[in-house]
Amino acid sequence: MIETLIEVDFNKTPEEQSDVLHNRWHPDIPFSRTVKPGDEFRVECIDWTGQQIDNNDNANDVRDVDLTKVHYLSGPIKVEGAKPGDLLVVDILDVGVLPESAWGFTGFFARENGGGFLTEHYPEARKACWDFSGVWASSRHIPQVKFPGTMHPGLIGCLPSAELLAEWNARETELVNTDPDRVPPLAALPYADTAVMGSLEGAARDKAAAEAARTVPPREHGGNCDIKNLSRGSTVYFPVYVDGAGLSMGDIHFSQGDGEITFCGAIEMAGYLDIKVNIIKGGMEKYAVVNPIFKPSKIDPNYSDYLIFEGISVDEDGKQYYLDPHVAYRRACLNAIEYMKKFGFTGAQGYAILGTAPVEGHISGVVDIPNACSTLWLPTGIFDFDINITPEGPTKQVTGDEDLAFTS
Repeated sequence: MIETLIEVDFNKTPEEQSDVLHNRWHPDIPFSRTVKPGDEFRVECIDWTGQQIDNNDNANDVRDVDLTKVHYLSGPIKVEGAKPGDLLVVDILDVGVLPESAWGFTGFFARENGGGFLTEHYPEARKACWDFSGVWASSRHIPQVKFPGTMHPGLIGCLPSAELLAEWNARETELVNTDPDRVPPLAALPYADTAVMGSLEGAARDKAAAEAARTVPPREHGGNCDIKNLSRGSTVYFPVYVDGAGLSMGDIHFSQGDGEITFCGAIEMAGYLDIKVNIIKGGMEKYAVVNPIFKPSKIDPNYSDYLIFEGISVDEDGKQYYLDPHVAYRRACLNAIEYMKKFGFTGAQGYAILGTAPVEGHISGVVDIPNACSTLWLPTGIFDFDINITPEGPTKQVTGDEDLAFTS
């Protein structure tokens, strides 16, 4: 049996488990555990919100979630012998559900509380809850849809150096200052009040919390990359910035579509990761590594039939952009949602499907001025009916009253 290196307790708050949990990035956060190269071990993780979301039919909890507290990560883990400039090799041996919390959720955050990729179209908080049956996920809020999960950590990375942390804060502050009143904000800057800094205490904790980076975006060290293919059998090569590396992880997903477009868009859950670590000495220079590199798993949902929706660099109001794949992908997503509505899904259900099911997102062209072409690949096999185009036209298949949970 693989050793459980970090255990979590669902009867305690995250703050009561700060010896193994933290929700900021800072080089002074103490290591919670120590391993050696070649070690294999299990790390348990709470869900990214720290149990702020309940398994019910009301979205008030999503509306009211405190995003200054997230993400709660398990770690940091010291790897003996890791030095700045090395590569930390992380083999993800397995990802699984913890029996104490065997369910998942998807949420649309309200526009004023983070929003999402399509927040202008879906500005209000909504929620879907998911049941797991082995590898399968289904939701009472989204009928006639079922798919196997590719479980993976949405967030995994190593501690930054003081110099890298300062660089993050400088560039993100500069960005926010270009439009300081924007809703949602352009970046999530340091916020000390709700920082969980591991076992760091006293004045040292307060100083570090005031400058510690939030866990919201991916950065050079890895972090919140939300790559759905980092499932069991994958390998990640992380740049090391501090002695011991300081590996942390969390934000476990049962399944996710490329882009995690609803922000809380994957099927979020508590879970565990089985990990093996090794070191490549001087690997950052050897391989010119700036951001992590990964090899995907050979185990993925086996879908071969897709409907592919195209989007171009023209927004919903007809404004032309220059080779903008972000605008193009948004249009591809909206086109897919409108298509699914023809079969009886609500727009919110379609949006949630794109955030959770194993859809593929591609940048298909960025050279043909002025329009980039982005595509969204929707697997037809996730539906209980034929969703393909036929000469007869679409037939409404979803006719019940089910929909995502609303706020009250």
